Amino acid sequence: MSTAPREEPYAVVLLIEQALTAADAAQVRGLHQELDDDPTIEVQYHVLLPMADAAAAVEASLGVIGGADLIAPPITPSPDEIERLRGEYRDQAERDLATTREALVAAGAVIGSVSIVTEPPVDALISKVKEVDGRESIILTRPHLVAEFFHVDWTSRARRKLGVPVLHLLEHEQA
Repeated sequence: MSTAPREEPYAVVLLIEQALTAADAAQVRGLHQELDDDPTIEVQYHVLLPMADAAAAVEASLGVIGGADLIAPPITPSPDEIERLRGEYRDQAERDLATTREALVAAGAVIGSVSIVTEPPVDALISKVKEVDGRESIILTRPHLVAEFFHVDWTSRARRKLGVPVLHLLEHEQA
């Protein structure tokens, strides 16, 4: 009995904002159920998670604190403070990626790669789709009504720049 030769992997690139829940992973896997029935196709998921920008977070928090006192001199965070915050954000991103990997594997997914990205998210998505010869991309975000209305959200920007299908799903809120 011979088995059919496997094709190149069917690469799906996921761009996520936060750790996927079991429900998110099941939803993603459900999209490729028909492909799983074909023994010549292996669906591989490549996960991208943008890391929060520490400098921007510090600036934003200082803007809120200093908004009422316009006469005070600007407070500049030290490089050590920004580096400490970057470390915290990287640790959180690594935990979120591990949680996402576990949820996808538990749902039956084959993981091609997981990456923390520090470049603009849509640019990272485009690069990864090209790198792995992605067949489709899925963007999972929390609802962003204003950005979506004006078509400046990740999905709208990716659709303008990619030559593969782009699906936008909303992540489930974590309890």
